[in-house]
Amino acid sequence: MDSYRRGRFHSQSIVDEQKQTCLVAPDFFEYFRALHPILTSDPTLWCVSAWNDNGREGLVDPGKADLLYRTDFFPGLGWMLLKDVWAELEPKWPTAFWDDWMRHPEQRKERSCIRPEISRTMTFGRKGVSLGQFFDQYLRYIKLNTDFVPFTKHDLSYLMKENFDVNFVKEVYSAPLVKIEELQQGGGLKEMGPYRVQYSSRESFKVMARNLGVMDDLKSGVPRAGYRGVVSFLSRGRRVFLTPPEGWTKYDVSWS
Repeated sequence: MDSYRRGRFHSQSIVDEQKQTCLVAPDFFEYFRALHPILTSDPTLWCVSAWNDNGREGLVDPGKADLLYRTDFFPGLGWMLLKDVWAELEPKWPTAFWDDWMRHPEQRKERSCIRPEISRTMTFGRKGVSLGQFFDQYLRYIKLNTDFVPFTKHDLSYLMKENFDVNFVKEVYSAPLVKIEELQQGGGLKEMGPYRVQYSSRESFKVMARNLGVMDDLKSGVPRAGYRGVVSFLSRGRRVFLTPPEGWTKYDVSWS
């Protein structure tokens, strides 16, 4: 980040904080180029990320390389932000652990990012801003996209908040509510989903996340890859939404 702090920042910039330890997908630049107009036109967004925190093999749909989401969790690991956002952040930029600092409500200000179903970056080194904290357990297993998706030819207006929220909430809460045991056993579920499992507390979220294989940590109440408290992933080939109760309105910042 030093070059940006010295003033080398264009109207928008893509940041790769892993430097030499990061691989990128063949459509990495296509992805960011296509999403730049969405980022500039939607004030409820503050970044575009190439990373899915729950992007491990088995948790993502390999046939949905073009699937994109909004997320309230700052993902990092290859991301784009605009010059005016950097001007807001740079004067108070921390000397260490800036990725977690970005996830504080004081910085996020209820803004969201765009993230892919299948990551467009993959780190292969333990050294980085998180000091290897999750590398051995999670990061080394992230699936890197290998297909070129012509995003600049796609209509991505569905990612605008006024479009995305209505469709996302409808899809999530119209999914059948099931018990976690039903997902794990699988035999009683005849359809391929989507299905919904519901948490009601910090503790129940963590238990369900661990049992389903997704990351269980929360930053100021926001789950990794989550949007409106919902985490979307695959479990045994079925689309699953790990959700708060219907009618969710805000995060509980004490959940950390």
